Amino acid sequence: MEDLDLKAITGQNTSQLRKHLRVRVPAPFPCSLARVGVIRKGAVEQGLGIIFDVSTKGARVMTEAVITPGDRIAMNLRFPDQTTATVIEAATVRWGKEYTYGVEFEGLSPAVNKYLQSVITHLSQSGPVLTA
Repeated sequence: MEDLDLKAITGQNTSQLRKHLRVRVPAPFPCSLARVGVIRKGAVEQGLGIIFDVSTKGARVMTEAVITPGDRIAMNLRFPDQTTATVIEAATVRWGKEYTYGVEFEGLSPAVNKYLQSVITHLSQSGPVLTA
C-alpha cells in the first residue's frame, strides 16, 4: 500500500505508523508462499511472489496467489547472494491491493530474526530506507 493510500484510509502516513526499519531491496527477489491453516474451496494453496521491501517484522510481496487480509501463510525467501532460502513459518496478510500484499512475520526463530536483521542492516547502508 502506498503512503498516500494509507493516509487516505487512516489519516496517518506510514512514518507515523511503522515501528520497524523497512528497506527497499535493490533488485526485487523471488519468494514462494503457501497458505497454512484452513483452505478456502477453490483457492490456490501455494504460489510464487516477488519481494519489494522487507523489515524484520514483514515484507511487501507481489503475487498472483489468491490471498486476502487475515490469511496465514508460510514463506521461503531467497535473498540475493543467499545459497539457501530463509523459511518464514508463519506470516499474516495484513493488507492487499492489486496483487500486492503486506505480510507480517510471526514467531521468527532467533536465527532467522538475526539473519533478517543483518540483511536489513546491509540493505539500509547500501539502499534507501523507506521509513523508520
